[in-house]
Amino acid sequence: MTNDPGDGIELEYGLDEKPPMAKSILLGLQHVAVMIVPATAVAYIVAGNVGLDGADTAYIVQMVLLFSGLATVIQAYTIGPVGAKLPIVMGSSFTFVGAATTIGIEFGMAAVFGAILVTGFVVEGFIGWQFKRIKPFFPPLVTGLVVVIIGLYLIPVGMDYAAGGSAAQDAGEFGAIQHIGLAALVLAIAVGLNMLTRGVTRLLSVLVAIAAGYAAALALDVVYGFGLVDFSSVGSADAIAFPSPTHFGFEFEPIAILVFAFLFLVSAMETVGDMSGVTAAEGRNPDDREFRGALFNDGSLSSLGSIFGTFPVTSFSQNVGIVTFTGVMSRHVVGISGVILAILGLSPVTGALVTTIPSAVFGGAVLLMVGMVAASGFRLIVLHTELNRRNMVIVAVSLGLGLGIATTPEAISGLPNAAQTFFGEPVILTALSALMLNTIVPGEQSPLFDAASPEDTSSADAAVPNPGDD
Repeated sequence: MTNDPGDGIELEYGLDEKPPMAKSILLGLQHVAVMIVPATAVAYIVAGNVGLDGADTAYIVQMVLLFSGLATVIQAYTIGPVGAKLPIVMGSSFTFVGAATTIGIEFGMAAVFGAILVTGFVVEGFIGWQFKRIKPFFPPLVTGLVVVIIGLYLIPVGMDYAAGGSAAQDAGEFGAIQHIGLAALVLAIAVGLNMLTRGVTRLLSVLVAIAAGYAAALALDVVYGFGLVDFSSVGSADAIAFPSPTHFGFEFEPIAILVFAFLFLVSAMETVGDMSGVTAAEGRNPDDREFRGALFNDGSLSSLGSIFGTFPVTSFSQNVGIVTFTGVMSRHVVGISGVILAILGLSPVTGALVTTIPSAVFGGAVLLMVGMVAASGFRLIVLHTELNRRNMVIVAVSLGLGLGIATTPEAISGLPNAAQTFFGEPVILTALSALMLNTIVPGEQSPLFDAASPEDTSSADAAVPNPGDD
């Protein structure tokens, strides 16, 4: 299936197309390989900071994988109004790490999961329910900027993995040649296969690159004894383990609920941006049903997961990059990814094997994916927005504030803690800046004004493809 180049990218498989099963499984594994470390890292980071023991940490990791898988399957196929029928992989977001850590230390994990239980369904459920009315406030200019900032501010995360991650920092080897070399190898193989080959090797370029990087890490361990691959967690992992409701209990602290309510608003903006990044491959924006279903899925699965002890699940930006990078938009491939994640969540030993892959190997892939996310956001803006003076100023202010707080978070250290938590999120600053400026400044995409001249409107309409014509 191919699209008119003016409307979207060239797709190998469209939204409802089904690749052969063997190829679908490999493509699904590729999605899992790219997101499993960052998704489970949320659990490791919070558990370590709060001081949970090894058993509780392993349990949270298990639940993150299980509910990421369930949410991904529902996103691809839907249950009633829940789900978007889009190829969106779900996982635990770094958006919630700071709040979960702070609240976990101050009030305990029961307060964390109590806040998620309340705010997940209420906040994102309400936004999804009323999204038809809210939608005019999120035109391509706003959603495109959200996609861009998600990609750009995740680049340091990719670089951190490429340099060896937290394990390398603890060992005093951060940025060592073996880590940078592995990341460079993965990046080079993925780009080379994608740009210079055709067929299966191009479609599976990221998975092949990760496999080659893993093999290289094992070889380096044998020859030089670097200790890049650690199998210690595999021997102690159970073959099968099932979820335990109310594992950590629930407490309902008003401050915790307020903080998580703000963060679920950010999560909703991220999901809106990621959805726009996915459908940009078809040269369109998501429709009302897709927006509503995806937000219902975010909120309801996050609340349900909190009962079993997992952090909020939301759309994963790295996997949006895979859709754009490979041209495989099939939701059935992503559905298989969800099944694999759920199986991993029920089999701790399998998950332990996957997490033996060194951070540097994932770093090369993550750098590529988040860069593709940012590129898809820019593409969304360019295709659907006239870059006149008004819109250029909105882009400049929104990205300036978002990247500014991402690179210099101490700039707001004089604000109250709650304000630091809220305004310290790059996505919040970028999204709110774009939302407010686009709303109050007259222009084509403002929901309150339409101040464009007839000449501007006609020229813009000629330059911007109409999603309804796809």
